[in-house]
Amino acid sequence: MKRITLADGAGGEKMSKLIKQYVLKHLKNNAKNIDVPLSALDDSAVVNNIVFTTDSHTVKPLFFPGGDIGSLAVAGTVNDIAVMGVSPVALSSAFVIEEGFSVDDYEKILLSMSKTSRYADVPIVTGDTKVVESGAIEQLLINTSGIGLRTKLLDENIKEIRRYRKFDGKWIKDSSIREGDKIIVSGSLGDHGIAILSFREGYGYESEIKSDVKPLNKMVEKILNVGGVVSMKDPTRGGLANTLNEFVEKSNIGIIIGEEKIPIKEGVRSACELLGIDPLEIGNEGKVVIGIVKEKADDVLKALRKTREGKDAEIIGEATKNVKGVVMKTVVGGRRIVETPIGDPVPRIC
Repeated sequence: MKRITLADGAGGEKMSKLIKQYVLKHLKNNAKNIDVPLSALDDSAVVNNIVFTTDSHTVKPLFFPGGDIGSLAVAGTVNDIAVMGVSPVALSSAFVIEEGFSVDDYEKILLSMSKTSRYADVPIVTGDTKVVESGAIEQLLINTSGIGLRTKLLDENIKEIRRYRKFDGKWIKDSSIREGDKIIVSGSLGDHGIAILSFREGYGYESEIKSDVKPLNKMVEKILNVGGVVSMKDPTRGGLANTLNEFVEKSNIGIIIGEEKIPIKEGVRSACELLGIDPLEIGNEGKVVIGIVKEKADDVLKALRKTREGKDAEIIGEATKNVKGVVMKTVVGGRRIVETPIGDPVPRIC
């Protein structure tokens, strides 16, 4: 009898296989009123021009350097909507709480959710609470769902794309990258995963590395205002490696990146070398990977660097038909294939 493993929910190849073999087999639906269906496997669906997403959070520990499960739940859902190029307008929140959980900790988490919601200017408007017997779960699970609405920013952004190349879509999707488009990351990678792993296991890096968890909808608005954005995705489970490989698979185009261009803090790099972890495979909670028409790449980069969230942004590569998959030019002059990770090397980070 086959059984679900932790790796099946850790992003990357194993989770993708599970979803395609089982979830899409039974739940696939391409009704006419669904512009972006489940089968697209984007960060959100689009139904009757309403962008909708949901996410469940099982991070361990619940409190970590730079955030907690509450800020993570709100930011993660806001970002999944924002990367579709729309404005997040409301969230729901559902709690599954283990009997005996600390009321003080519960209130801290609620206060954190409130603070993060206000920062994003996206209210929590409905929800649910369940309490289960001790041992049924580990302390606390949170599910957050959200809706977003199309604005003139998305329409103007698409008009800007069409100044430079053909674009038939109504939405920003993973499948929209074409030859020559540039790839931008909005900041340093690996902070979230390493902060949690170090704090959980006591490695000591948490004194210098904090989670990047943050709502990014206001930053996204600024780059949409510049225009030319064709794809966006937050590189959560499976990190940059998984995100770029999703772009490649869905857009049917290769991507080449430069190792020296990828922003990674020295503390994260050192921790990854010590632990034998590829920083490109580690989940992030406050970064966006952006596909942009080449003519607008420098302008978008400048706009990002003027924001607090995007001050370390870099153009790391471009889409090309000259390679298959994701290829990285290394600092020593060679090339290596960046494969889809089996799963995030740091479990229980979101």
